[in-house]
Amino acid sequence: MEFLLINHPLDCPICDQGGECELQDLSMGYGDGVSRFTEGKRVVKDKDIGPLIQTDMTRCIHCTRCVRFGQEIAGIMELGATGRGEHMEIGTYVEHSLVSELSGNIIDLCPVGALTSKPFRYKARAWELTAHPTIAPHDAVGSNIELHIRKNDVMRVVPRDNEAINEAWLSDRDRFSYLGLNSAERIAEPMIKKAGQWQTTDWQTALETAVEGVKGIVAKHGPEELGGLISPTATLEEAYLFQKWLRGLGTKNIDHRLRQQDFADSQSDFSLNDWALADIDDSDAIVLLGSNIRAEQPIIAHRIRQAALSGATVSNINFFESDLLMPVQHQLAVDAKDMAYYTLAGIAKALTQANKEDAAEWRELLGERRPSPFEQNVALQLSNARNATLFVGDLINHHPQASVFRALAKLIASLSKTTLVILPTANSNAHLKAKTLPSENGMNTMQMWQSDLCAYVLMGVDPQMDTAIPDDARRALKRASFVVAINSFHSDVINEHADVILPAACFAETSGTFIGIDQQWQRFAGGVEPRGDSRPGWKILRVLANVSQLNGFEHISSQDVVDEIESEWNMGQKPASHDFIPESFSVTSDLMLISEVPMYRTDSLLRHSNALQQTPENKANDVARMNQQEADKRGVNHQLPVIIKQGENQISLPLEIDDAIADGCIYVAAATLASVAIGRMFGQVEITQAGPSS
Repeated sequence: MEFLLINHPLDCPICDQGGECELQDLSMGYGDGVSRFTEGKRVVKDKDIGPLIQTDMTRCIHCTRCVRFGQEIAGIMELGATGRGEHMEIGTYVEHSLVSELSGNIIDLCPVGALTSKPFRYKARAWELTAHPTIAPHDAVGSNIELHIRKNDVMRVVPRDNEAINEAWLSDRDRFSYLGLNSAERIAEPMIKKAGQWQTTDWQTALETAVEGVKGIVAKHGPEELGGLISPTATLEEAYLFQKWLRGLGTKNIDHRLRQQDFADSQSDFSLNDWALADIDDSDAIVLLGSNIRAEQPIIAHRIRQAALSGATVSNINFFESDLLMPVQHQLAVDAKDMAYYTLAGIAKALTQANKEDAAEWRELLGERRPSPFEQNVALQLSNARNATLFVGDLINHHPQASVFRALAKLIASLSKTTLVILPTANSNAHLKAKTLPSENGMNTMQMWQSDLCAYVLMGVDPQMDTAIPDDARRALKRASFVVAINSFHSDVINEHADVILPAACFAETSGTFIGIDQQWQRFAGGVEPRGDSRPGWKILRVLANVSQLNGFEHISSQDVVDEIESEWNMGQKPASHDFIPESFSVTSDLMLISEVPMYRTDSLLRHSNALQQTPENKANDVARMNQQEADKRGVNHQLPVIIKQGENQISLPLEIDDAIADGCIYVAAATLASVAIGRMFGQVEITQAGPSS
């Protein structure tokens, strides 16, 4: 203990770790009250390792927990030791920001104040904070977290141990998204538009205006001219009351699948029975299909990595190669046409050769083609495994021909006795339970935008950033006669085209239920009061139904809503399902624009977290990427920007040569200001070199 304290600075009064410092605790218990060391203490220069983590390396005691975390958990050794003896320092060697999506965990691991939260720095003392348990809403895992609160403000977020879900870890977006709660863009009061100008008003006036406008459209044009769209991050209670209210008004047009473009396989059953996140640990073969798993589901990526280190074989098939930070046996980057017609059909063909009695209805589609060595290897990997898992991710689910890919994935899983996991978006499993889906003859998301309905009700939706075709959304809202937005944040499109804005509370300010990928129901309560005059979403919807004079909306608490959902679910029959079989595998494209939603842009709260928007991963989104061979073929280079045209839309972006991108593809990140101008997330595009002045 005396040796540890020789060089440790005596700055406990200003250290963020004060009050929860392991060195402090141990020195109080075992240390001497007087130091015999009289020489000058060493000083180490602080390192700038990004917008999330603050360093005070003079405090470092060289325990190397942060180094071991990078090696053993994150899979990328970003921190290490340089120098020897008293010259030893922990740092990044070449000074740069940490890029791991789990980097914030070293804040919890550091036993002293050498690594602390940069946004939390000097904000509060540990003993001033009250811990409040809740659930992170940004992906399908439902990580258990604690809000640390002081005077009705969330000061920081830390992980809560749950071995079945997130173990002891937390992704950076779950840890730092709380910064968006106090964004200047938060909607604090109800607003109505009069003569083209926004005016703040009281709740009763805003609610009555919203109901009168919606009911007026229904009375004049019929309920088929009303559409409701809700964010998949909404709670189970919000989803249920949203669809119940709108169905009470007569409409069948309700959906939460905001970025989905292909709904042909809506009747297929992809539900998981008795599958849990912990089952990944026991998998001996894992195939990732159309998924940048580290960005989509960081905690699932961590579990897959642990399985790979324990001997599981991992294969990755996508539109681009990515560094999964784990041992990968097979990796293939291929365009959409070849993925469907060759790669997936080839794997299925290899499996049907071994299972001659199965998949008779697919034989004509699969044809007589011979599987390639890659396809045979993946087929053997799955069929020989004791416990195989096939994950289908967002790049497939958001594709315009997603149903073809999912049908082939389901066939492969069936033939190889593999568990098929269609990775959900945020709380979308809860939305399936709540039935925020179009009724028979109702319109899905794409149809609602393309039909230019007379009225829309949007809940938690930013029409520019949260939709597959922002162009259609903008045009539909512009032509609509009446738009109600229940939202937490201002957005340009909402401000321009909505008629009523009702401020909704964020996840930390409301109670609700989250249903994760493994179907666990996790209840949580609000930790702080809603900002300004905003209200929990379920209360807004209940009162909207009351003002609409609908029966069956007497809920006093969110638990009443859950009780009603459970009784309906237990009494109702499971809807009939049938497997979708495509007519062909034809996915035609000369140059396909491929898009994924960046890790820190998936929902409004993340987009308003300034620290996450300053990360290197987020700043790298405003470029187009294609491989060298494709660039040479198109006559473009990285020295000047390129112009990407899709229909009547075009954008100019810097070009980055990236040989990880498949042939026939150009990558542009979605949900950015640049990407919304191009029209749609996926599609046929043309590319030309911009002039020097572009």
